[in-house]
Amino acid sequence: MRKILVLVLTLSTLHGFAQKTAKPDAYAKVISPTDLKKRLYIVAGAEMQGRETATEGQRKAAAYIESEFKSLGLQPGNKDNYQQYYNVYQDSLVDAKLEVNGQGYQLDKDFNVSGNNIPATMRFSEVVFVGANAIDSLKNANLAGRVVMIAGTVPQGRSAQGGIYSTLLGKGVAAIISIASNYPRTIPASRKGFQTMSLFRRNISAQVFTVSEGIAKSILGNEYDQMKSNTSLIKSFNTEILMEVKKETLSAQSSNVIGVLPGTDLKDEYLVISAHYDHLGTRNGNIYYGADDDGSGTVSIIQIAQAFAKAKADGKGPRRSIVFLANSGEEEGLWGSDYYTSHPSFPLEKTTANLNIDMIGRTDSSRKIGDSLNYVYVVGDDKLSTDLRSISEGVNKKNLKMELDYKFNDPKDPNNIYFRSDHYNFAKRGVPIIFYYDGMLGADYHKPTDTPDKINYDLMAKRAKLVFYTAWEMANRNEMLKRDISMPIPTRRAM
Repeated sequence: MRKILVLVLTLSTLHGFAQKTAKPDAYAKVISPTDLKKRLYIVAGAEMQGRETATEGQRKAAAYIESEFKSLGLQPGNKDNYQQYYNVYQDSLVDAKLEVNGQGYQLDKDFNVSGNNIPATMRFSEVVFVGANAIDSLKNANLAGRVVMIAGTVPQGRSAQGGIYSTLLGKGVAAIISIASNYPRTIPASRKGFQTMSLFRRNISAQVFTVSEGIAKSILGNEYDQMKSNTSLIKSFNTEILMEVKKETLSAQSSNVIGVLPGTDLKDEYLVISAHYDHLGTRNGNIYYGADDDGSGTVSIIQIAQAFAKAKADGKGPRRSIVFLANSGEEEGLWGSDYYTSHPSFPLEKTTANLNIDMIGRTDSSRKIGDSLNYVYVVGDDKLSTDLRSISEGVNKKNLKMELDYKFNDPKDPNNIYFRSDHYNFAKRGVPIIFYYDGMLGADYHKPTDTPDKINYDLMAKRAKLVFYTAWEMANRNEMLKRDISMPIPTRRAM
């Protein structure tokens, strides 16, 4: 009995020694520009239709990623399934009606309805016009349950108009009418509303109708020109308005794709390497290919998985298990990673770190320092764990000597990059993270022109190798990463 025990201990010691002395260089070479390009032209090809969450294009992309994980010998990460499904709901506009003093108007030709409205029929006998610069005058205004008209379309950014819109919502208005100049429309607007993961809401926002100047004149009468030019005015108009919205709710599913490479002596501890494979789909007949965002991350985690699978086949696999997580729903609000971290396949308390890749194939044209062909933005390595930066910088210095740019670690970063990709859902649950990013917020960001031909594949491969080397160190070190820094608090959540 004792001899057997000694033999087991001896083999275990030799095994641990072999793990420590295994070299990653030969396996890093698996991550090649040629293979990355080949895969990206598939993931960001026309057949994938922009990979919008809960669409056929997204399902095709998920099937492709699953087939790649299977071919590499990865095990399914959701019990016996490679895909982790979650429900998605979307409102679809059936019809809408708008009448002013008994005069009816046509949907699309004269007005449109925001995709986020709710089914309702509302009748008002008064409209409150609010100028775009009247925000100070709104402080004491009682607008709860009323319909308000504003000049200009409802904004998406943080403009002065955006301040008005936010203020009106805070006042509890029932409906907002915004005036636009692009009527009559010749192309029907989309009937699809925003997607959501829940059928239930904490609160109901205001109905939003966008109308032609002709409708605005029928409401304001002879005072239209004066009200439009005097942007500080607030004035009520006695007008009978009927606003009606009819919708149906569609149900669908989306999924994360999870492949696992089991570890050896520390197989019950985990390292998660993630990227999101969804993008924006098709709009007005244009495909949003999402080559950099985040086709680049998606194919990189496949290549990194291939490198680790080869090491394992050679008897030099990682000590910890590695979870390769391809998320959907990131563009909708980090849905897939939120679902995974709320329903983890593997315990988060046993997850040493999350290395997240979101856009590593392009360069940042606004970056005026250093070598534009030898850098990557490293985000979050100064948070949650004091182990992160020392590992990251040590690996880089030894293997690649890239410029690690910490610009987006600045708490005053106006883009709030730390809070805007899938790593954040791991971080807010205490898992140390590093986020790798190229900084491409301008140029082709969220446009149909984000295509595979614009990727710098040599630079992309080098960045992916940095993730691989870092993962190799984290998966094979003796201890899990410390969790010894408090979680930062976001000031704004921007997608």
